[in-house]
Amino acid sequence: MGEPVGPPEVDMHRSSRDPAHLRPRLESWLGGLLPAGADVKIPELEATSANGMSSETILFTAEWTEDGDPQREDLVARVAPDPTDVPVFPSYDLERQFEVIRLVGELSSVPVPKVWWSDAQGRATGVPLFVMERVDGIVPPDVMPYSFGDNWLYDASPEEQRTLQDATVGVLAQLHGIAGADERFAFLNLNDPGSTHLERVINHAKAWYEYAREGHRSSLVERLFSWLDTHLPADPGPTVVSWGDSRIGNVMYKDFRPCAVLDWEMAALGPRELDLAWLVYSHGVFETLASMFELGGMPHFLQAEDVARTYESLTGHAPRDLGFYLTFAAVQWCIVFVRTGLRAVHFGTEQMPDDIDDFIRHRPAVEQLLSEI
Repeated sequence: MGEPVGPPEVDMHRSSRDPAHLRPRLESWLGGLLPAGADVKIPELEATSANGMSSETILFTAEWTEDGDPQREDLVARVAPDPTDVPVFPSYDLERQFEVIRLVGELSSVPVPKVWWSDAQGRATGVPLFVMERVDGIVPPDVMPYSFGDNWLYDASPEEQRTLQDATVGVLAQLHGIAGADERFAFLNLNDPGSTHLERVINHAKAWYEYAREGHRSSLVERLFSWLDTHLPADPGPTVVSWGDSRIGNVMYKDFRPCAVLDWEMAALGPRELDLAWLVYSHGVFETLASMFELGGMPHFLQAEDVARTYESLTGHAPRDLGFYLTFAAVQWCIVFVRTGLRAVHFGTEQMPDDIDDFIRHRPAVEQLLSEI
């Protein structure tokens, strides 16, 4: 038998914008926000190929004068994608994201970046965006996935990996511990049909699928949704602020502990288990990809039982119905892959397959799940 074929290089091209066009607009906008005579300059600006498949991330440095003293800040602009670039989500409410980050920072010890300014409608800069501080840290890579090897997390000791795992679960415990989520974060209540937050979250995902598929049909997605509809938990439990995209690829770490929790596009109100299952299943996706390329992966890492045990020790809440929530995570990952596959076709980096389910990179795991439920 020959040597296994290694994983292919992945083109993460997701924007047709030239970020340099944003520089004069940012300078003008910030000049109007800062004290008179600030004379804002942006000497450094670049797009980043950081993790994430949704909003664009622009790194820039702003310099200005305030009360006669020179100021310099390293900042990040989160920019809504151009509608012509096949965005992952049908809409991007950046004011909502700005507010959830701001409130989480005020009401908890979750390490979120300081948010500075918002132009959520793009009236000043021409594109919807908000600006936050730039945090120094490192992120487990998506390309190639950290479980493929040859990166700081894969090469870390078992003790360091466990520190990262437990500290990340701790972030969820802190987030879910914010009291009065229904009232303080009422703006996260989804407008989709449903008598509970969980039902609204699921119906929101169904609407997302209808948008993402562009008229194509995914039998895997539709079979998963059918199962979810007939297995809804009778009691979803208490409502918390759900981060929504709670995977380690959306966290910056320093010394294996979170120093910045990022990417809040999917935030909503809902049960605790939404975030726990997404954390576990997202690692499972990378494990499936590693096994498809005959790589060892990280099978000891982010296992459901370990995560649930740690979470219960921190919160006193024993996660329940995790099988349901892991299945919901599976269907959301399918939608992500369908949408990013169609985007790759748009940018000419992939060919359109006969079966749209071929875009679902972890298809063997999904088919195995469907055979067991």
